[in-house]
Amino acid sequence: MLKNIKSFTMSAPKKTFRLLLTILFAAFLLLGNHACKKDQDEDPQPSVTDIDGNVYETVKIGTQVWMKENLKTTKYRNGDPIPNVTLWTPWLIATEGAFCHYENMASWTDTYGLLYNWFAVNDSRQLCPTGWHVPTKNEWNTLVNFAGGENEAGNRLKEKGTVHWNGPNTGASDNYGFTALPGGFRTEAFNPPSFYAIWWSATPESPEDSWILTLIANNSNAYIERQGKIAGHAVRCIKD
Repeated sequence: MLKNIKSFTMSAPKKTFRLLLTILFAAFLLLGNHACKKDQDEDPQPSVTDIDGNVYETVKIGTQVWMKENLKTTKYRNGDPIPNVTLWTPWLIATEGAFCHYENMASWTDTYGLLYNWFAVNDSRQLCPTGWHVPTKNEWNTLVNFAGGENEAGNRLKEKGTVHWNGPNTGASDNYGFTALPGGFRTEAFNPPSFYAIWWSATPESPEDSWILTLIANNSNAYIERQGKIAGHAVRCIKD
């Protein structure tokens, strides 16, 4: 009997130790999986490459994943070229997709991306890389609402400081890493960078107009408004 008691008292600590090890190992695996899932949720796709080979960083904002830069592709998703229209009259009467560099100078493009008319946005061959698309009006609304609504979202989406934006750019905080830059636009003339950041939506408003998102240097607002389809604006892609 004493032998059995001794055997039990010697083996019990070993069993307890093994049980503790099993519990600790299971907890470690659970925490590791949770950390990986958190990392994936925060950065589900670190970068994306367009048909021209341009690489874009991405950022998750709320439930949406956005490119952190304006689009620079000169081709549709299937590889077909988008016409580069430099002259005013052909640009203003175009009814098919076109792009241009700001002031027809490629040196602006690395920073601000290209300017596209809405016909390029609406082309069935698609501007954005596979798995991405030009945002709808509702998707812009979702971003603006997440960033505090139309009276606050401008500041929370704009790049901080005055390297690119007109001063003083007071209140700009770039809370989410969207890093909106004021790339200017094209209508009857080029409007210079530093004051306006404007992007197309994929949602038409009428035969002549479509919806855009506008941020301005001197206030905190985000305006979802309409614009003529012949204008030249930047494009930000959103993940499908």
